[in-house]
Amino acid sequence: MSEGVGVRRATKARHDAMVDLVRGGEDSVEVLSERLGVSASTVRRDLATLQREGRLARTYGGALVREVFHERPFDESQQLNLRQKSAIAAAAVDLVPARGTVFIDAGTTCLALARLLVTRGPLTVVTRGLEAALALSAADDLDVLIVGGRVQPRSHGVVGPLSAMALDRHHFDVAFLGADAVDPVRGLGEPTVDETWVKERAAAVADRVVLLADASKLEQRAPAWVPLGESWTLVLDAAAAEESVARLRERGVHVIVA
Repeated sequence: MSEGVGVRRATKARHDAMVDLVRGGEDSVEVLSERLGVSASTVRRDLATLQREGRLARTYGGALVREVFHERPFDESQQLNLRQKSAIAAAAVDLVPARGTVFIDAGTTCLALARLLVTRGPLTVVTRGLEAALALSAADDLDVLIVGGRVQPRSHGVVGPLSAMALDRHHFDVAFLGADAVDPVRGLGEPTVDETWVKERAAAVADRVVLLADASKLEQRAPAWVPLGESWTLVLDAAAAEESVARLRERGVHVIVA
């Protein structure tokens, strides 16, 4: 193992341990420094990194609040709720118009849908997900386009002005969006404003917007939000609480329970 890989693993392990300590109520730089066996300056740098990543939030005096949001790496997310994601994708694929043009978001639930589209051509599919683009490229009768921009290291989705510029030049019969959180009042939650911005641009040029999210995403916290459109469709799995589904429907969202 190279020295660089070893350093990165040690740093990740220290970050994970720091988050666990904060969850347990340890909230000062001095205590974290003593418990982790590193200097106070290292703790402060780590806290700044964890704050940028959305895993921790700083308060005055160096204190920390408990973790409010944690964006999972793509590989980790891909192992979770596989049955639910497959059911959501199977329900969503019936919403794809024949010979249409659709947008496929980044994320693992949207990737499950992308894999089903391989046999549903001819279609034009625009995506901002790296894995989705690779999966779709296996089909001969799909015209696959990937928007440009900056690649997010955890979601492997493309964001930024180049993405928005490309999306503004398209029109979609359906835009399929993913989410890190779904709330009846706040809407679709994501880890960054950049993520919400590119989703808004895709939704704005689509005749229909379909949000794909398993029940674990309902009413979670997130740093940035997109309001749910009244004409949007949300495809959930059967584990979704009836109360949450009812609240979404009261907001005018058409809910399909897969």
